[in-house]
Amino acid sequence: MPNQVRFTFYITIVKINFPNSIKIMGKLEVDKGVELDRNIVFDGRVHLKKEVRIESNCYLNNSTIGQNSEVRSNSIVEGSKVGSSTFIGPYARLREETSIGHKCQIGNFVEIKNSKIGSNCRINHMAFLGDAVLGDDVTIGAGTITCNHDGYGIHQTIIEQGAYVGSNVNLVAPLKILTNATIGSGSTITKDAPQGKL
Repeated sequence: MPNQVRFTFYITIVKINFPNSIKIMGKLEVDKGVELDRNIVFDGRVHLKKEVRIESNCYLNNSTIGQNSEVRSNSIVEGSKVGSSTFIGPYARLREETSIGHKCQIGNFVEIKNSKIGSNCRINHMAFLGDAVLGDDVTIGAGTITCNHDGYGIHQTIIEQGAYVGSNVNLVAPLKILTNATIGSGSTITKDAPQGKL
């Protein structure tokens, strides 16, 4: 089978813990030092750069994972680009048209859709970001969501550099959280948040 031939070609530069459990449907491109665990599906065009680690039970489709990054177990990455030294998951989902910067933390039960996430961002627990743009050094607390759909259309949330969003926050788009703003836990925000303010 063609997949087995391609698999044998890459085995000298990739650590494959359970070769018989890997499924390739499309084109998989890997750089040196990649490590693959068990039950991983690659669909479409996927590029894993140097020193990437993919843990068990993951699905990757038409995506690029940057150098020294990790996709942790039970995560889905679809039509996305992940920067270097970033981790995704476990149990995370990146949907189409998502870009994640360098040195980011995208943790358990986080879903991101059609969004651009800057570098050094922390979104560690149970959050949904849809149609959002985050600057660098943004922190998103557990249970926070961007309310991107009002029943008629989809709107964008912009969170500028250094902003801190507490836990269980509803950000009702269209909305801007300006540079270094802080949003207290449990808030529902419907107006732009001023720069450097609580």
